[in-house]
Amino acid sequence: MMTSKPLCGIDEAGRGPLAGSLVIAGVVLKNPIEGLMDSKKLTEKRREALYPIVIENSAYHIVTFSAKKVDEMGISKCLQSGLQSIQKHLADAAYLFDGNSSFGVPNISTMVKADTKVAEVSAASILAKVTHDREMIEMAKKYPQYGFEKHKGYGTKAHIEALLKYDRCEMHRKTFRVKGLDEPALF
Repeated sequence: MMTSKPLCGIDEAGRGPLAGSLVIAGVVLKNPIEGLMDSKKLTEKRREALYPIVIENSAYHIVTFSAKKVDEMGISKCLQSGLQSIQKHLADAAYLFDGNSSFGVPNISTMVKADTKVAEVSAASILAKVTHDREMIEMAKKYPQYGFEKHKGYGTKAHIEALLKYDRCEMHRKTFRVKGLDEPALF
């Protein structure tokens, strides 16, 4: 893909959790940044340290869809809308999205594991993950019974046990099925 346009790396965080927002970030780096890699391979402390460095050294756009929006629109429509928003706000770039689908949005290239191979996508991965995790840590104060600060909304054993005990709160995606909560017991 030879182009004179700057590269806009795009990644998301929060596609799979039972609670919290879906966050999509686009990043065009203005300066190289040391230590960028897939946000999942970095410690929380390292991601937090890199976050302001990415903000300072890039043009970026972060799109957030609440759990309610994810329920209303569906994950694919949210991703499609987020990609379009990034194209609108970071115009005149070459777009590379981590994964294997552009969700029907034209002019977006995809690459599996781009977040481990391409600095711009790694940077987007960090912005998306930190934004998502900060929201979950904040929501843990309002809903301490779920342990959001620990699992960030993902379907861990502890989170599912909390759901079975307390049911869902406003942070939970109602359309995401939870075994034992949404399926009737046979006995």
